Amino acid sequence: MTDKTENAVTLLVADHRKVAGLFSKFEGATAPAAQAKLVAQICDELTIHTMIEEEILYPALRGKVEDDLLDEAYVEHDGAKALITQLRDADPSEPYYKAKVSVLSEEIEHHVEEEETPRDGLFAQAKRSDVDLDALGAQLAARKEELLEMAKVGTLPAPEPATTSA
Repeated sequence: MTDKTENAVTLLVADHRKVAGLFSKFEGATAPAAQAKLVAQICDELTIHTMIEEEILYPALRGKVEDDLLDEAYVEHDGAKALITQLRDADPSEPYYKAKVSVLSEEIEHHVEEEETPRDGLFAQAKRSDVDLDALGAQLAARKEELLEMAKVGTLPAPEPATTSA
């Protein structure tokens, strides 16, 4: 269960670390069933994370942080969503499966770096803004819980691009 007292940045950084751990586990997994299970977890976690950022965080930060940084974040999410869509129902024996997971990991690592860079990153800019990160954290946590429940019962929506029409 997500701690409702987490501020937005704390909650999102914890998500980043969780996904990084899942990617690390994937790198060590050799059994196809274990790989498929980890990729399913990664896809769900990233789908939920992108949804809460795009539905709640990014709109709250628009006009409070550099627009270019937000625009890049949306486009980076769309790149990740394309790979998530391909991996969701893929089998580990399919061509390019491991390569797609590797590229997704690299894309996420880059995205995380841009959000977490100490002075100029999205989160640093958010901390310097007048946005109430505690209230935003509560909103993010509540929506995340809803989406986690959907994921548990298999009704989490597929990721949709935010910057292009599919």
